Amino acid sequence: MIEDIEDELEAINSIYGETTLRKASSPSAPEDYLLTIPQHEATIRLWIPDQYPTTCLQITAVEGVGSASPKGYGTHVLKTARQVVQGVFVVGQVCIFDLVQELEQMLDKKSATERNTAQAVQESEDQQASNARLSQEADISSRTISSPQWTVSDTVTEKKSVFLARACAITSTVDAQSAVKHLLSTDKRAGKATHNISAYRVRTQVNGNDIVYQDYDDDGEDAAGGRLLKLLQLMNAWNVLVVVSRWYGGVKLGPARFGIINGVAREVIIAGEFAVDSEPHR
Repeated sequence: MIEDIEDELEAINSIYGETTLRKASSPSAPEDYLLTIPQHEATIRLWIPDQYPTTCLQITAVEGVGSASPKGYGTHVLKTARQVVQGVFVVGQVCIFDLVQELEQMLDKKSATERNTAQAVQESEDQQASNARLSQEADISSRTISSPQWTVSDTVTEKKSVFLARACAITSTVDAQSAVKHLLSTDKRAGKATHNISAYRVRTQVNGNDIVYQDYDDDGEDAAGGRLLKLLQLMNAWNVLVVVSRWYGGVKLGPARFGIINGVAREVIIAGEFAVDSEPHR
């Protein structure tokens, strides 16, 4: 259905950028869309039938790849995209966002040797991060944020559902947990929200090495937390917790809800200057 496609287009572009998924400018092919794969210099052409998502979309071609791409990269992208769409498609459920995420991961895969090397390095870093986390949380376990300084978005109402985002500066996972707990215990309206979707990212240094903590919570709004964290990553937002409250109005919004959630979240990230180029919250 056209409405399903439009909702999914809005949701994906609210996370990855407004030209990530767009209609192909071809009067002879009104059902064709172009999808630029985030973080990769490749654009694929999708054929999305009127019966979608009852009928599966098709990957018809690679529209273009970067000039620096190795020989055969376009063929690899096309083959991988077609494999992925067959794996993520479920009759009656939109799947383009899942296609984007899975395709990103598949194209990021390296050779077996490189993966083994990366795994060994990752295991060492994970152990270091784990030790650092235990040390950090032991030092600050008794500390809480008594009154977080929230940056608050405008309220957005869609078909009786109400959305509101908040963001505050944090320096640890304990800060993030304490801030959410404080919000829900002191703000009666937030405490009564149907969902309080949250995500955070923290970057700190231990013994001169960068340590990163990040996590999310859907709070019952399936897949919303992961998409919110993805927005923080794409905006390069650090040392910030974002909480998006939704009060359900009785009408299902489908994929359009993700566009609204990420829209109000983007607003508070920018307003609070939490992106990478914002010195006050680095």
